[in-house]
Amino acid sequence: MSDTVIRVENLSKRYRIGSSQGHFNYGSLRDSLANAAKAPFRRLRSSSDSANKDPGYIWALKDVSFEVKQGDVLGIIGRNGAGKTTLLKILSRITKPTEGQVRLRGRVGSLLEVGTGFHPELTGRENIYLNGAVLGMKRAEIDSKFDEIVDFSEIENFLDTPVKHYSSGMYMRLAFAVAAHLEPEILLVDEVLAVGDAAFQKKCLGKMGEVAKEGRTVLFVSHNIPAIVRLCRRSIWIHRGQVVRDGDSEQVTNAYINENVQPTSFVMLSPDPEKSMCLRRVSVMNQQGENSNRLPMDQPFYVQIEYDINRPVTGAHVICFVQTADGVNILGTGDADCSPERLGRREPGNYCGEFKIPANLLGDGRYFLTISLGIPFVHVYDRHETIINFEIFDNYSNRRQWQHNRRPGILGIEIPWREEISIHE
Repeated sequence: MSDTVIRVENLSKRYRIGSSQGHFNYGSLRDSLANAAKAPFRRLRSSSDSANKDPGYIWALKDVSFEVKQGDVLGIIGRNGAGKTTLLKILSRITKPTEGQVRLRGRVGSLLEVGTGFHPELTGRENIYLNGAVLGMKRAEIDSKFDEIVDFSEIENFLDTPVKHYSSGMYMRLAFAVAAHLEPEILLVDEVLAVGDAAFQKKCLGKMGEVAKEGRTVLFVSHNIPAIVRLCRRSIWIHRGQVVRDGDSEQVTNAYINENVQPTSFVMLSPDPEKSMCLRRVSVMNQQGENSNRLPMDQPFYVQIEYDINRPVTGAHVICFVQTADGVNILGTGDADCSPERLGRREPGNYCGEFKIPANLLGDGRYFLTISLGIPFVHVYDRHETIINFEIFDNYSNRRQWQHNRRPGILGIEIPWREEISIHE
């Protein structure tokens, strides 16, 4: 028997857009008379134009084909609106394709948006059994996994509360725990992991790795490029509904980054009064204090973070993670590392913090910044994955002799050597 569990053949999906979507459009008599007058001309135009060019339609997917083997973890990347979620909805049988076909072998568990498949009036406990039944599992099978699901989701105290009262983070915790533990042969995960805090995201990524090692198949849609590279050996890049590239994750993501993710040194965000703390601005500045997304390796640079506190907070921390393009965390630094008093009560206001990254700390390459605001290991108020990306380049202005090739290694630190010489005559 073939080990292919997903086969997608010439898959296309067309959606109706604009005012033509509605079945009940209300207009004036004047509009009706005008439309009637235009009708013959529309018929003439439609006879000369194919349906593919109809401005009232859009192809979310067009002639997409690929196969996935059992136990593979496939990453799917692309810009917003590229067709990634549409693809997963077709694989989940939520929507039908316009053309082409999909062949799946095994039960499919999907997590396409927070709380997919949950009934808001039922409790967390009841929804676990409901989801299991939807997957075709017997009660005894669900019972055997129940404790693991609850432990993983970390919402035991709210298990008998209707899920309509859950926060988005609690929804996601339980939804992912159910999807990952009820043993579907195929697990489809969309960008919903962005809802969770850093610790739970790490936990979810680890669980997806375990699922793959057990021989089950994972399709993972994310804008978090480091997570894609870390978790998936193979990735597909979708652009405007078509597969642009399919292959090794590092090669595919590098091509995607080079074309779509331009280096950024400055990001400004809108205020969010619903959050106790929210990020407002991130800047990367060179030694001269200018915003720059390309920085020489032998000079220090600065990261400035501006944020709002909308309600008094105690124990809150602002943390910045520096990551390589393939997901390796180089360092994490927080505003309370050297000033523990900042973990005390902070009043509402606008705050701005800055730190310096020394010269020759980072080697030649591309790096990302992830910013998290919250109480460590307790609660995340705001988090932005890979919000900034910048390049470090070696300008060869120092004493190094690397034959004009890039200095090897992630770090650019110069390590002192101690040398003893014994000359034999």
